[in-house]
Amino acid sequence: MNFAEMMTSIGVLAKDTFLQARAQGIFWVLLGITAVCVALCLSAGVNGTATLAAPGENPDFLPRHDAEAQDPKRLEQSGVSVVSGELTLAFGAIRVPLARDARTAVHTLQFALANGVADTLGVLFALVWTAGFLPRFLDPRAISVLLAKPTPRWCLLVGKYLGVLAFVLVQASLFVVGTWLALGVRTGIWDTPYLLSIPCLLLHFAIFFGFSALLAVCFRSTVVCVFGSIAFWALCWMANYGRHSIVAEVYKDSDSVFAGGLTTLLEAAYWILPKPADLGIMLSNALDAGQHFAQPVAYSSVQAHGAFHPWLSVLASALFAVVVLFAASRQFEATDY
Repeated sequence: MNFAEMMTSIGVLAKDTFLQARAQGIFWVLLGITAVCVALCLSAGVNGTATLAAPGENPDFLPRHDAEAQDPKRLEQSGVSVVSGELTLAFGAIRVPLARDARTAVHTLQFALANGVADTLGVLFALVWTAGFLPRFLDPRAISVLLAKPTPRWCLLVGKYLGVLAFVLVQASLFVVGTWLALGVRTGIWDTPYLLSIPCLLLHFAIFFGFSALLAVCFRSTVVCVFGSIAFWALCWMANYGRHSIVAEVYKDSDSVFAGGLTTLLEAAYWILPKPADLGIMLSNALDAGQHFAQPVAYSSVQAHGAFHPWLSVLASALFAVVVLFAASRQFEATDY
């Protein structure tokens, strides 16, 4: 089988896997979650002050209940703006006073949707619901027909992997683009960096689904894939956050008890394992959330001291996914059916 035929086989398997995923309940569950979030954004609105500054400008302002804000003459002389207005949800049923201006309110909602709903809950939910794809595919009764064909085994595994990624890409795109359009139509604020959530979400899922594929090849158990991939995600997150916390502590106090072997060990684990916390930091930076929300001290410290390298972090995490998928393919080749 030549290279073109192998790529064709991978494409056919990816398409077939995507269609299988779409036909199952997971498609409609995720689509329902997207519809609810889009409806929430369509019910949003901003009353009162739309902006307190021109784009790129950070004005001085006072909260509406500040004593000085009650004196119009002093405000007129100082040129300081006063926060007013509110963010409404559910067509006015829920009202949230603006802490700054409309753009900040929309950023708050976007950050909650991208970082909370999609990047954390969404990725874990997708891992749970897709964990059974590969074990069912690798069941000897189901795969015997495919193994009888001349297609290399690694092509079969890669095709199924890419098909699941295509399914997640479509769902992530529907969620992000749908909520972005809904918020833009309702508020008139179009923040295109929010669309960067799509590649962040896809990379986050691809890394840990690669580990789930390795578990599937080794154990052919949906239960092992579910709990194993979630436990591995938690381990990586703790190693990622722990590394940043200890590095921040060492920068704060060079004589810290953490300076030494433990730091070296965590640094090695940090660069070997995937970095879900780093992906969250990058998503936060893409949404410019740091200008409106305080990051954990450890995150802000490693960035301030140049100990956070986003592109190297992405490259190392993506390399881990490639290595794990390669290991899964090798194990699949060696498995006797």
